[in-house]
Amino acid sequence: MPKVTFTKEKKTIEVPAGSNLRREARRAGIELYKGVHKYANCMGLGMCGSCRIYVKKGQENLSQPGFVEKFTTKLGANPEAFFAYIGHENEMRLACQCTVSGDIEVETQAPCNWHGEKFWG
Repeated sequence: MPKVTFTKEKKTIEVPAGSNLRREARRAGIELYKGVHKYANCMGLGMCGSCRIYVKKGQENLSQPGFVEKFTTKLGANPEAFFAYIGHENEMRLACQCTVSGDIEVETQAPCNWHGEKFWG
């Protein structure tokens, strides 16, 4: 079974191959949401962008981004998610849109990159 390591929480869980990352994280008591999003989010439909994670290792062990995830994050449907992805387009994902097929290491509640080195150029 694949292992998912949450770096902020210093916790590793085993999940069935092909399982949804958001669902498994919530089962394990991992808080994916911060602020108002703890109470107001899209419940895993991929539209709010608030369950974003930063994939530190094992990107190849996650499903490819689908239409909903691309629409929400890369096409600017959600401005907060759009700005969070700038400079981290290949490492940021929405937990609700990922299925796990192998070992990964992720950081939850990934911050926006408002002033990062890649944001302005």
